[in-house]
Amino acid sequence: MAIIPDWTLILQIINFLALVFILNAVCYKPIRAILIQRKQKIQGFEQDIDGLKQEATESDQSFQTKIGEAKLKGFQQQEALKESAEEEEKKLIEEIHQTAQADLKTVRAQIAKDAEGARLSLQAEAQAFSAAIAEKILGRAVS
Repeated sequence: MAIIPDWTLILQIINFLALVFILNAVCYKPIRAILIQRKQKIQGFEQDIDGLKQEATESDQSFQTKIGEAKLKGFQQQEALKESAEEEEKKLIEEIHQTAQADLKTVRAQIAKDAEGARLSLQAEAQAFSAAIAEKILGRAVS
Protein backbone atom coordinates (compact mmCIF):
# COMPACT_ATOMS: atom_id res chain seq x y z
CA MET A 1 0.00 0.00 0.00
CA ALA A 2 1.39 3.26 -1.04
CA ILE A 3 0.38 6.72 0.01
CA ILE A 4 -0.38 8.94 -2.89
CA PRO A 5 -0.85 12.63 -2.26
CA ASP A 6 -3.79 14.16 -4.03
CA TRP A 7 -5.58 17.49 -3.99
CA THR A 8 -7.01 16.89 -0.41
CA LEU A 9 -3.54 17.12 1.05
CA ILE A 10 -3.16 20.62 -0.35
CA LEU A 11 -6.63 21.45 0.94
CA GLN A 12 -5.64 20.22 4.42
CA ILE A 13 -2.44 22.32 4.37
CA ILE A 14 -4.41 25.40 3.30
CA ASN A 15 -7.00 24.63 6.00
CA PHE A 16 -4.24 24.26 8.60
CA LEU A 17 -2.57 27.57 7.63
CA ALA A 18 -5.91 29.35 7.57
CA LEU A 19 -6.71 28.04 11.06
CA VAL A 20 -3.28 29.14 12.33
CA PHE A 21 -3.82 32.70 11.03
CA ILE A 22 -7.43 32.86 12.23
CA LEU A 23 -6.64 31.45 15.67
CA ASN A 24 -3.64 33.76 15.95
CA ALA A 25 -5.83 36.76 15.17
CA VAL A 26 -8.84 35.69 17.24
CA CYS A 27 -7.34 33.89 20.25
CA TYR A 28 -3.61 34.15 20.65
CA LYS A 29 -3.11 37.90 20.08
CA PRO A 30 -5.88 38.94 22.53
CA ILE A 31 -4.60 36.49 25.13
CA ARG A 32 -1.05 37.77 24.68
CA ALA A 33 -2.31 41.36 24.93
CA ILE A 34 -4.18 40.50 28.16
CA LEU A 35 -1.06 38.80 29.55
CA ILE A 36 1.07 41.84 28.65
CA GLN A 37 -1.45 44.17 30.33
CA ARG A 38 -1.52 41.91 33.37
CA LYS A 39 2.27 41.91 33.55
CA GLN A 40 2.32 45.71 33.28
CA LYS A 41 -0.29 46.02 36.06
CA ILE A 42 1.71 43.67 38.28
CA GLN A 43 4.87 45.69 37.63
CA GLY A 44 2.94 48.88 38.43
CA PHE A 45 1.67 47.34 41.67
CA GLU A 46 5.19 46.22 42.55
CA GLN A 47 6.48 49.75 41.97
CA ASP A 48 3.64 51.14 44.10
CA ILE A 49 4.46 48.62 46.82
CA ASP A 50 8.15 49.59 46.72
CA GLY A 51 7.22 53.28 46.91
CA LEU A 52 4.86 52.66 49.82
CA LYS A 53 7.50 50.58 51.61
CA GLN A 54 10.00 53.41 51.19
CA GLU A 55 7.45 55.96 52.44
CA ALA A 56 6.66 53.72 55.42
CA THR A 57 10.37 53.41 56.22
CA GLU A 58 10.84 57.17 55.98
CA SER A 59 7.73 57.73 58.13
CA ASP A 60 9.01 55.27 60.70
CA GLN A 61 12.41 56.94 60.77
CA SER A 62 10.78 60.35 61.13
CA PHE A 63 8.53 59.00 63.87
CA GLN A 64 11.48 57.46 65.73
CA THR A 65 13.43 60.72 65.40
CA LYS A 66 10.51 62.73 66.77
CA ILE A 67 10.04 60.26 69.63
CA GLY A 68 13.74 60.54 70.46
CA GLU A 69 13.54 64.32 70.42
CA ALA A 70 10.42 64.27 72.60
CA LYS A 71 12.10 61.91 75.08
CA LEU A 72 15.17 64.14 75.20
CA LYS A 73 13.03 67.23 75.69
CA GLY A 74 11.02 65.49 78.43
CA PHE A 75 14.21 64.35 80.15
CA GLN A 76 15.61 67.88 80.00
CA GLN A 77 12.39 69.30 81.43
CA GLN A 78 12.40 66.64 84.13
CA GLU A 79 15.99 67.53 85.05
CA ALA A 80 15.15 71.24 85.09
CA LEU A 81 12.15 70.59 87.35
CA LYS A 82 14.26 68.37 89.58
CA GLU A 83 16.92 71.07 89.91
CA SER A 84 14.26 73.69 90.61
CA ALA A 85 12.70 71.46 93.27
CA GLU A 86 16.10 70.84 94.86
CA GLU A 87 16.78 74.59 94.99
CA GLU A 88 13.34 75.19 96.51
CA GLU A 89 13.98 72.41 99.02
CA LYS A 90 17.31 74.00 100.01
CA LYS A 91 15.60 77.36 100.47
CA LEU A 92 12.86 75.84 102.61
CA ILE A 93 15.37 73.90 104.70
CA GLU A 94 17.43 77.06 105.19
CA GLU A 95 14.32 79.02 106.22
CA ILE A 96 13.29 76.26 108.63
CA HIS A 97 16.83 76.12 110.01
CA GLN A 98 16.89 79.89 110.55
CA THR A 99 13.45 79.79 112.20
CA ALA A 100 14.56 76.91 114.40
CA GLN A 101 17.73 78.79 115.37
CA ALA A 102 15.69 81.90 116.22
CA ASP A 103 13.22 79.81 118.24
CA LEU A 104 16.10 78.04 119.98
CA LYS A 105 17.66 81.39 120.84
CA THR A 106 14.35 82.62 122.19
CA VAL A 107 13.83 79.45 124.23
CA ARG A 108 17.39 79.60 125.59
CA ALA A 109 16.91 83.22 126.58
CA GLN A 110 13.60 82.33 128.28
CA ILE A 111 15.22 79.39 130.06
CA ALA A 112 18.13 81.56 131.18
CA LYS A 113 15.69 84.21 132.40
CA ASP A 114 13.59 81.60 134.22
CA ALA A 115 16.73 79.99 135.68
CA GLU A 116 17.98 83.37 136.91
CA GLY A 117 14.57 84.10 138.42
CA ALA A 118 14.51 80.66 140.07
CA ARG A 119 18.07 81.14 141.34
CA LEU A 120 17.25 84.51 142.82
CA SER A 121 14.04 83.13 144.33
CA LEU A 122 15.85 80.10 145.74
CA GLN A 123 18.68 82.27 147.04
CA ALA A 124 16.19 84.40 148.95
CA GLU A 125 14.44 81.33 150.26
CA ALA A 126 17.72 79.51 150.92
CA GLN A 127 18.44 81.71 153.96
CA ALA A 128 14.98 81.10 155.36
CA PHE A 129 15.31 77.34 154.68
CA SER A 130 18.80 77.23 156.23
CA ALA A 131 17.51 79.01 159.34
CA ALA A 132 14.59 76.58 159.59
CA ILE A 133 16.92 73.60 159.14
CA ALA A 134 19.33 74.95 161.69
CA GLU A 135 16.47 75.43 164.17
CA LYS A 136 15.28 71.87 163.64
CA ILE A 137 18.78 70.45 163.96
CA LEU A 138 19.70 72.52 166.99
CA GLY A 139 16.29 72.37 168.48
CA ARG A 140 16.29 76.08 169.26
CA ALA A 141 15.76 79.38 167.45
CA VAL A 142 18.69 80.82 165.53
CA SER A 143 18.88 84.55 165.04
